[in-house]
Amino acid sequence: MAEQEDRTTQYKKGSLTLPGTVMLGTGVMIGAGIFALTGQMAEMTGAHFPFAFLAAAVIVGFSAYSYIKISNTWPSAGGIGMYLHKAYGDRLPTAFNALLMYFSMVIAQSFLARTFGSYTMQLFGGDESGRMVPILGVSLILAAFLINLLSNRLIQGVASFIGVLKIGGILIFGLVGVWVADSISFDISPDTEVGSLGNFLGATALGILAFKGFTTITNSGSEIKDPHRNVGRAIVISIAACVVIYTLVGFAVASNLSLAEIIETRDYSLAAAARPALGEYGVWFTVAIAIMATAGGILASIFAVSRMLAMLTEMKLVPHSHFGMPGSIQKHTLVYTVVLGLVLTAFFDLSRIAALGIVFYLIMDIAIHWGVLRYLREEVKARAWVPATAILLDLLALGGFVWVKLNSDPFVIGVAVAAMIIIAVVEYVFLKKSRQVEQSGREGSHTHHH
Repeated sequence: MAEQEDRTTQYKKGSLTLPGTVMLGTGVMIGAGIFALTGQMAEMTGAHFPFAFLAAAVIVGFSAYSYIKISNTWPSAGGIGMYLHKAYGDRLPTAFNALLMYFSMVIAQSFLARTFGSYTMQLFGGDESGRMVPILGVSLILAAFLINLLSNRLIQGVASFIGVLKIGGILIFGLVGVWVADSISFDISPDTEVGSLGNFLGATALGILAFKGFTTITNSGSEIKDPHRNVGRAIVISIAACVVIYTLVGFAVASNLSLAEIIETRDYSLAAAARPALGEYGVWFTVAIAIMATAGGILASIFAVSRMLAMLTEMKLVPHSHFGMPGSIQKHTLVYTVVLGLVLTAFFDLSRIAALGIVFYLIMDIAIHWGVLRYLREEVKARAWVPATAILLDLLALGGFVWVKLNSDPFVIGVAVAAMIIIAVVEYVFLKKSRQVEQSGREGSHTHHH
């Protein structure tokens, strides 16, 4: 009977330290960002892609302000779901944007899983059949699911250990890659198609995916020791560390591969860049780091995103069914998150997964800044110009990205729009029914009292 009653989420206050939290954040950021996005960004904006990483860091810097201000005021394990609720209440904008964030985080897991598959297959000469990458990705998600069924301390311990190895390894790759290259200069050939402003903005939007892992930190809110101080600190440290690492790696790749080679090897460009610089040992070293990075990233991401969905369920903002499963809501949301990640990993390629993720994330991000600007500014003591600038920069990046994709792959923009319409309609119907049930319940109790 006790098991039936245990439907609540189970959080342990103060179970995450500042270094552990930073490792969770950088674990998601570095896993998703540097390994698969480098080639895709080069494909969009040519040899300017290291600068697109820097432009993305500037946008994320402005974005982080709103998250830090809200999390300092109300630290919560629900993170973004709670932030949206503070701004918009029990209304459609809260549920819609929270689900966009949820799906963008699930998409990030699939992105990591496919990247894991692409790099692992470099040890076996690539994936000619195209079948092994999704199979390896699906296996990784299932392994991360099993570890997540265990405890916070284990997740933090594994993520921290992998994080240290990964960051050290990527720094070595970047430094050695730049050192052995003939020069740090890279081919900036004038190419009107690749070099346009729209393409640069599109690549910058992709670069934002490499930094958005900082939101994992906000989702762990009340589980962090001294959250009023440490959430903001962890976000700033994570973003700063990633700026240094991405810039270094970007220059290392651009110094060792021609633009055509970077684009051709876009799903595993770091491993390809290691070959001319360091030979086969370099490839193995890079693949080993990629495997650790993507595995650690998935571990941290599943940890955070299942908590967010659990909180939305408790706030009665999303429909929920136990499907006959025992245990807490959080265990159920973990299962839904993993199943959704498995489907995306099996059926979508890397560039399409990234495209869906960035569209969903930027729309949700704009909603957060608008909420701060319009409803929460006084309470969180925010300066209006910072979220206003963040909205403008987000719109520029999103506009550039959508424009590029409409020209190169309109299908994925169609999928994103269709998905958002479905989410909005389902949520509208669900919230309307919930209100009617509540109202009839209140009327029933009112007549009963009479």
